Amino acid sequence: MTDKKKLRTDIRKRREEFVKSQLNGSVVSSGLPDSLKSLFRSANVVAGYVKLGSEVDPSDLISAAVDMGRTIALPCLIGRATDLVFRKWQPGDPMEQADFGFMQPLPSAEACNPDLILTPLVGFDRALNRLGQGAGYYDRAFAAFPDSLRIGIAWSIQECDGLMTDPWDMPLDAVLTEKEWITAPHSRIGA
Repeated sequence: MTDKKKLRTDIRKRREEFVKSQLNGSVVSSGLPDSLKSLFRSANVVAGYVKLGSEVDPSDLISAAVDMGRTIALPCLIGRATDLVFRKWQPGDPMEQADFGFMQPLPSAEACNPDLILTPLVGFDRALNRLGQGAGYYDRAFAAFPDSLRIGIAWSIQECDGLMTDPWDMPLDAVLTEKEWITAPHSRIGA
C-alpha cells in the first residue's frame, strides 16, 4: 500500500485526465438513483458543495434536492484553523471565496445541521472509506454531525483497492459515481 500523500497526487492526476476526456461532467446524466431520491426525501437539510477543479460537480444533485423542497447547506470555512460550518444557501444567494479557493455562503447566512452530506473526495474504496484532501475538515465535520448520512460523490476512476484508514476516519454511507451507486453491508442505508 502506498502512502496517502502519493496516492492523493496519483488520483488527482488520473481525475484531471479523466475530466478532460468527458463530454458530460455529471454523475447523474442517466438520472438520480432511486435510493438517493429516497434519502433526499427523508432529509430536511441536504449539504452539498461547490466543486473545485476536477471534483465532480454536484449542482444537478443540489437542483434535485431543491426541486424536492429540501433546504440546502454549503460548507463554510472562516479560516484555515477552524472547522467546517454548514450554512443555508439557495441558488442565486451571494457567495464569497474561502481560503482554499472554493465558493461559500456569506458569513451572515444561517448555520444549520445537515441530515445528509454530499461530500467531495480524492479517493474511495469498496468498504466506503474516503480519502480526502488531507486537512481533516470533512473528518471533523462527520464527527460533529455523526447522525448525518455521508454520501461521497466521485468519478469511478477515483476508486482504490483498500485505503489505509486512521482511527478518526469515518466511512461513508454510499458513493455515487457516473457508473453506479455503491453501498456496503456496514452502511447505515444498507447494501
